[in-house]
Amino acid sequence: MKKKLAATLSCGAVVLLALSGCGNNDSKVNDWAKGFCDKVQPQRQAIADANASIVKATSTASEPADVKKVDSAAFQTNAKAYAALASAVKTAGAPPVDDGAKTQQDAVKELNSTSAAYAQLQKQVDGLDTSDQAKFAQQLSDVSTQLGKIGSSGDTALRKLQSGDLGQAMAKQPGCKKGAPSGAASASS
Repeated sequence: MKKKLAATLSCGAVVLLALSGCGNNDSKVNDWAKGFCDKVQPQRQAIADANASIVKATSTASEPADVKKVDSAAFQTNAKAYAALASAVKTAGAPPVDDGAKTQQDAVKELNSTSAAYAQLQKQVDGLDTSDQAKFAQQLSDVSTQLGKIGSSGDTALRKLQSGDLGQAMAKQPGCKKGAPSGAASASS
């Protein structure tokens, strides 16, 4: 069950990596990427740290109440971080690429949906019964299943955002560079 939870967190790491790409000289595209990516790094770090805390809590012999507390806090952090990412995409404006407005709208919608899903997971975790360890383990397994759905559900808009010229420009920006922020390696293993 612990491995399942850790594996589902790695799906969330895919979304983090979808916020990075590969080199372009178009100054408008580069300017857009810089404006967006400058706001991304703190959120990527918050998500990576939250996911790492879940992995740590579920991979050690933590008490159910401790796991519940850590998971709830991590899901709250992720909900806020994905909402902030949606805001960053919205604030950056439509990227100066073909279908830029639609790409922006789709990414904002997807990030807000992910934020709402994490908020729902937090509510679900907050309602778990920690008095019966077997029951708690089953309930946590259900949470893990939901977490897997979040990780595997539609990162299509984010992939489109990080594709082509825009993805190449984003890859040059420190806030969007691929590479694991501290804690992300643990969360994605």
